[in-house]
Amino acid sequence: MDIQNVSLFQSYSSLDIYHSNSDEPLPGVVIIPGGSYNKIMERDSERVAITLASHAFQAFVVRYPVIEHRDYQAAKSAVAQAFDHIVAHDKELDVDVNHLGVLGFSAGGQLAAAYSNTAHTKAKFVGLGYPVIKPTLDQRMGVTTEDITRLINKKTPATFIWGSFNDELTPFDEHILPYVQKLREHNVPVELHEFSTGNHGLALANEYTGIVNNNRTDEHMALWFPLFLDWLKRLN
Repeated sequence: MDIQNVSLFQSYSSLDIYHSNSDEPLPGVVIIPGGSYNKIMERDSERVAITLASHAFQAFVVRYPVIEHRDYQAAKSAVAQAFDHIVAHDKELDVDVNHLGVLGFSAGGQLAAAYSNTAHTKAKFVGLGYPVIKPTLDQRMGVTTEDITRLINKKTPATFIWGSFNDELTPFDEHILPYVQKLREHNVPVELHEFSTGNHGLALANEYTGIVNNNRTDEHMALWFPLFLDWLKRLN
């Protein structure tokens, strides 16, 4: 695997590329980590990318502006530029742009969902882990965002969503449920897995991400990943 980092035009933004040499183009996943716009969470980044690479995906991680440079619109620009870079270099990156999607966690899920609903999105599928959907956390995160449910349209890509009922940061009834309902209203294919345990911010919820996440794991919630892989196979 060849790992590299390229700068994006958006200030304080870059793209980590986890390129697996392949005789044929592979599907790709653009990972957008969480961190409340105050950091790029390690648990959502390289370990998720390497895990995806082990399942024959080209993996990418968007590093968008955080801390004193945090800005929602700038972060959205970084995501769009990351996709533009990948599509422009698809041959050298051995990525199949017809099977290129986005996977976002928490605040990164907000950015992933927002990008997927743009008129010129290049994402063919969307994965959202305990995403921030409503602007109810703006004061906590120090940014001004938007209600992502209002962006959904008939061209929104097929979406896979998971979370847990005991998540107090992005409660199911406030964030995931309204988004799923709106997707269904627009006849967007959606698969939802809301676990009874797990809570917010578990990434893969296994030991691999747990060792950089205060040993937080949950065997039940960890099922989201094989379910996600199965969903992708059924999409294709």
